[in-house]
Amino acid sequence: MKAIFIPFLFVVFSVNVYAQVNPAAKGKISGKVTDASNKQPVDYATVSLYKQGSTSPFNGISTDPKGNFSITHVPAGEYKITADFMGYQRATIEHVVLKDGGSISIGEIKLTPMAHQLQGVTITAKTPTVENRIDKMIYNPQNDLSAQGGVAIDILKKVPQITVDIDGNVELQGNANIRFLINGKPSSIFGASLADALASIPASQIKSIEVITSPGAKYDAAGTGGIINIILKDSRVEGVNGSVNLSAGTRRENGSFNLNVRKGNFGVNAFFSGNEQINSNSPNTRNRTSVDSLKNTTTLFQQGSNNFTRNGYESGLNLTWNITKHDDLTGSIGFNHFGNHGNGITNQDQNVVNDLGEQLSDMKSIRNSSSKFNGTSTDVSLSYKKTFDKEGQELDVLYNESFGNNSFSSFQQQDYLTPGIPSSGISNINPGKDRETNISVDYTHPVSKNFTIETGAKLDFSHINNSIITDTLQGDGFVPNPNQTYGFTYDRKIYAYYLSATTSVFNNFLDIKAGLRDEYTTTTADFQGVNIPAYNLLAPSLVFSHKFGGSQSVKISYSRRVQRPDYGDLNPFLNISDPHNISTGNPNLKPELGNNFELGYNKSFDKGANINIAAFYRKNTDDIQSFTTFYSELPVNGTTYTDVSLNQRYNLGSEVRTGINLYGSLPVSTKLSLRTNMIFSDRISNNPGSPSVSGFAYRLNLNAQYSFGHDLSAEFFGNYNSSQKGIQGTNPKFVFYNFAVRKMILNKKFSFGLTASNPFANYVGQRATTFGSNFNQVNIRQIPIRSFGISLSYKFGKLEFKKDEHKDKEDDMGTPDTPADTKAK
Repeated sequence: MKAIFIPFLFVVFSVNVYAQVNPAAKGKISGKVTDASNKQPVDYATVSLYKQGSTSPFNGISTDPKGNFSITHVPAGEYKITADFMGYQRATIEHVVLKDGGSISIGEIKLTPMAHQLQGVTITAKTPTVENRIDKMIYNPQNDLSAQGGVAIDILKKVPQITVDIDGNVELQGNANIRFLINGKPSSIFGASLADALASIPASQIKSIEVITSPGAKYDAAGTGGIINIILKDSRVEGVNGSVNLSAGTRRENGSFNLNVRKGNFGVNAFFSGNEQINSNSPNTRNRTSVDSLKNTTTLFQQGSNNFTRNGYESGLNLTWNITKHDDLTGSIGFNHFGNHGNGITNQDQNVVNDLGEQLSDMKSIRNSSSKFNGTSTDVSLSYKKTFDKEGQELDVLYNESFGNNSFSSFQQQDYLTPGIPSSGISNINPGKDRETNISVDYTHPVSKNFTIETGAKLDFSHINNSIITDTLQGDGFVPNPNQTYGFTYDRKIYAYYLSATTSVFNNFLDIKAGLRDEYTTTTADFQGVNIPAYNLLAPSLVFSHKFGGSQSVKISYSRRVQRPDYGDLNPFLNISDPHNISTGNPNLKPELGNNFELGYNKSFDKGANINIAAFYRKNTDDIQSFTTFYSELPVNGTTYTDVSLNQRYNLGSEVRTGINLYGSLPVSTKLSLRTNMIFSDRISNNPGSPSVSGFAYRLNLNAQYSFGHDLSAEFFGNYNSSQKGIQGTNPKFVFYNFAVRKMILNKKFSFGLTASNPFANYVGQRATTFGSNFNQVNIRQIPIRSFGISLSYKFGKLEFKKDEHKDKEDDMGTPDTPADTKAK
């Protein structure tokens, strides 16, 4: 265990040597950053606080979606404040004097747009890679070199508190039940195949990733693991601009195009992206030993390889209209497609002996199999936002509709080498459609400067409809099998209401955010024997946060969450692409309930170093887990399969997970910076009738970035996921590392990069074990992960600005400008 902590202790020790601890602080500096040309708030602008005369920031923060910022617990003294955002000139306010325990509101900081070609704009402001806020952590991948030419899953590997395995399965603080959002809205793109969806979003399209481990009452209660919100790039800068990104490699190719047009009160954003994972071949073996009721022992040995390809594309159109100073209307439509195709040949040897060791049979066969998945989704949304003269008062109305169309097909045929046994096979198609409708109304009302109330309601309607069409091999051809041909319809309606409040008490010593969400759910399914009762859920949430020392904060939070089974969990379709290993959904699944506690500490230092520690405790009841049952004979609607492992999802008792996440970043010099993230957790599963199972796991990674000057930089990223014991076996470990270099030219308009992933090994071995009362199985896969790639990026555009004459007249009639010294960087 000592060796595990060495990298993190090195960073923490270096950070504390590198930076000075600030004295206690009690004051506050607040304000708002707006666009000087149209008075609209500038969200995610970087606000930096300097000690007067210093060249390094003392503290800093990003503005919220309303452009507001508040830097609390600042020591008494004289300061300089700057505000930056891409496409704007830096605004500087000198000689801000704060008295001990005082509070200063500097009003609006107006950023003036740069009326130049992009080639004339040099942006030196740098968004921090990781931002910590009271209710979320934000990862900004703008300077992520090793993810260039990659997809969303490559960025998620670097995000604190998130773990990704070699197959693209994602966990948040060790929990895989995560609610994924795009731009704060649900999408059916995540419904059928999460791994394929995350592999269809190019990294070049992602602006930031928000990690919300303890969501407040305003968020849906879905996801016992929490929420991951993927924010796609857009542009709030007026004019015409855009970017083109292309990459090619030995394992993946992708490209994306963005176009932004904004003039006056209107804005349009359009994008298209596509990617393909080039065909790869994965050798694999499976060795299973089982015992039947007669004490006969069957050994099944399977050895083969599988070819696999994946592809996808996304497109979208977003329209914004600032109707008046207080009224905004936004509409968007997006179309997404993703799919995969696999095929392989497997040699099989099925040997049976009795309890005396005498051989009863030995069947050798060759299985040819293939599977194909295609999914499309169309997302439509329309939102209206109304603000009021009172700062912070806001009304939001959102309509969001998501349509999914998915199809899965599989084929397998077994030809026996043993004389006298006829060939067998099955072919099936599982087309399905899903539709999710969301209508929500949210209202925020600041009762006083330190007390705000939020309330709202939401309707969430989901409809799933799919069918299963099956043909079986008879003689020389496939014929329809009516016993395995059927349909399935599933409807779910959620009615939600919430109330939350945010306040500061004890002279701004303690920030509190408390809320309660009520969700009533009705579910109907027309599958035989399925009856799902309606239920009501109360989901409280509570966060206490305290800032001290001007750069430190501690918080403790609690939230109650629910994991409702999704499309893949419920779908009763039997995947018989391997008749010895069958998987299916479970329409009788109940929702999983989770109670999450978290204690976090964050400290930032003068010269940019940062440490974050988060300890967590999570308990889930009616825990949804995969479970494998072995059958010597398994009848399936008129057909009997022999020597079968059936994998299905069940509600299995409870699960308790405790752990700690350690994150540290250190700018060693102006050229070298280091980041590390570690997760250590223990999972205890308690299943009625079975002994409890405890499994310890950890994840370690290190990111090093070096700038050579002249816009040339390089990066190394290494990641290790340990193996973990589960209720039926052990999941495999995973090692991943890559190198990257990037060169920017033409005033940073054009860049090209090179990447290499696991360059010294063609395959990564994966060994997993599964066992039950009457079987024991070992799976070994060789995953091809070595790759080399090149990426190109080009930014273009011309920025033209013309102030609103009506609003300029309002300024001339008495709206005071912020006394800021505005100058280009």
